[in-house]
Amino acid sequence: MLYGKEHVQRYQQTNGEEGHDWNNTTVLLLTTKGRRSGRPYTTPLIYQKHGDAYVVVASKGGDPDHPDWYKNLEENSEAEVQVKGDKFKARAHTAIPEEKPELWTLMTRAWPDYDKYQQSTDREIPVVVLEPLR
Repeated sequence: MLYGKEHVQRYQQTNGEEGHDWNNTTVLLLTTKGRRSGRPYTTPLIYQKHGDAYVVVASKGGDPDHPDWYKNLEENSEAEVQVKGDKFKARAHTAIPEEKPELWTLMTRAWPDYDKYQQSTDREIPVVVLEPLR
């Protein structure tokens, strides 16, 4: 099973032929700019489409702290996204309270463990909407 850096490398090398379909769900690559280093960081994330946007969850497995990629987006909302061979720039925003319930349901259908992760932490797990800039 692909995970972490190996997942990113195989996905990039094969334009998502390996790595997009993962554990009965779908994965994109999100590249953010490090908030301290300024270097690019690429993370494989489960996603779902919602209209023209792509939705991801900043769960970090229910950890008490947000994942670094989310902190990077808080600092700079522009990122690069790769879905299979399609690469594009996107602007991210955290789902507002009015849109989160629908998006949370969408994402828990794709990865039911998100509900367990939310139950295991006191922080509210953010749902992030990636709007393509095309």
